[in-house]
Amino acid sequence: MTADILAFVRVLADAGVEYVVVGGVAANIHGALRTTVDLDIAYSRSSANITRLAKALAPYEPYLRGAPPGLPFRWDEATIQRGLNFTLTMTLGDLDLLGEVTGGGRYEDLIGRAEPIEIEGRRCWVVTLPTLIVLKRAAGRSKDHEAIAELEALLEERDRR
Repeated sequence: MTADILAFVRVLADAGVEYVVVGGVAANIHGALRTTVDLDIAYSRSSANITRLAKALAPYEPYLRGAPPGLPFRWDEATIQRGLNFTLTMTLGDLDLLGEVTGGGRYEDLIGRAEPIEIEGRRCWVVTLPTLIVLKRAAGRSKDHEAIAELEALLEERDRR
């Protein structure tokens, strides 16, 4: 299911969740044309933020993506505290919640390498293009290697301007 990015931004911003957009949506924001079907975010692991995150997403029925139907899964603060990275499917679409990002660290490490953007009147943070390239390299997946060339071309074009 393709994620409703605008709905996710509304839900997270309205709840005051601290997060940074990474992954394919960040690439799209920077001008990449690759299709992505989920939203990847690095989220703050502070207690207050975990509380906000748990409450904000609960109405959208978070469930572990790829898990068999009926597997006992409880979405609450305790689950988030005990975990780190979650690949979720929800009524809004797929969301990857990353407590730590390969090559980038935690939210606190990434927020200084992110820039604010406005989506539907709500502020959201997205990693910078150079940071995104670093993250894609560190991930090392074939789809990331394919994306790097496009991202580097976008960076080169931006630097020329």
